[in-house]
Amino acid sequence: MAKKPEDQERPGRIKQLRMIAQIIKQANPKGMPIVYASALGTLALCVVIGLVTGLIWYLLFIGVMLSLTVGLVVFGQLAQRAQYSMLHGQPGAAAAILQGMRGTWEVTPAVAVNRDQDIVHRVIGFPGVILVSEGPASRVQKMLVAEKKRVQRVALDVPVYDVQSGDGEGQIPIAKLQRHLMKLPRNLKKPAVYEVNNRLKALPQTLPMPKGPLPRGARMPRPKMR
Repeated sequence: MAKKPEDQERPGRIKQLRMIAQIIKQANPKGMPIVYASALGTLALCVVIGLVTGLIWYLLFIGVMLSLTVGLVVFGQLAQRAQYSMLHGQPGAAAAILQGMRGTWEVTPAVAVNRDQDIVHRVIGFPGVILVSEGPASRVQKMLVAEKKRVQRVALDVPVYDVQSGDGEGQIPIAKLQRHLMKLPRNLKKPAVYEVNNRLKALPQTLPMPKGPLPRGARMPRPKMR
C-alpha cells in the first residue's frame, strides 16, 4: 500500500523528538540536562529502594518504566515552555496557542483587526463565545466591546466572554491562556458549540488582515508514549 504524500513528508518519531530537543536547547540550555537528571534520578531512587528491600530486579524494571515516564513528562513541559518563548511578542501568538487546545474548541483567528495590528480572535467552546484580544489594553478594549455587540446579535442568549492576552496589567499571559479558558464555566453542550460556530461564521471581518502570516504552524509535535 503506497504511502500518502503527507505521510512521506511527516518526520518520524525519533526525528520529531530530536527537533523538539533542539528547540528546548535553544530556549533553555539547561533544559535537556534537567530531563536526563530527572529520569536518572528516578531510576537511581528505585535501585536504592530495591537494594534495601531485596527486590532489586523487580524495582529495576519498575524504575526503568518510571524514569522514562518522568523524563517524557519533564520533556513535554519544557517543550511547551519553549513554544511559548518562541511565540512571545509575535502577532497572532494567542491564535497559535488557542489552536493548540485539545477538545471541543472552534477557533477563528483575527475576526477583528485594526491599523495598529491589534487583533481579536474568536473561540467557541463549552463556556460559550470567548473573544481573545492581542494588543495594549488601551486600544483593544474598544475592539472587544464592538466585537461583543456584533456577536451578541447572532449568538442571542449564548454567554460571551472577553479576554485580553498580553503582559499588561489585567491581561492574561499566553502561557496561562489555555488554562484560563479551561476554567470558565461550561454553559453549552457539544451540539450547541457547532451550531453557534456555524451561525457566527457568517459574520464578516471588520477590517482586512494585517500584513504577514499568523504563526499557525508554531505548534510542535508532542511526544507520545506507548
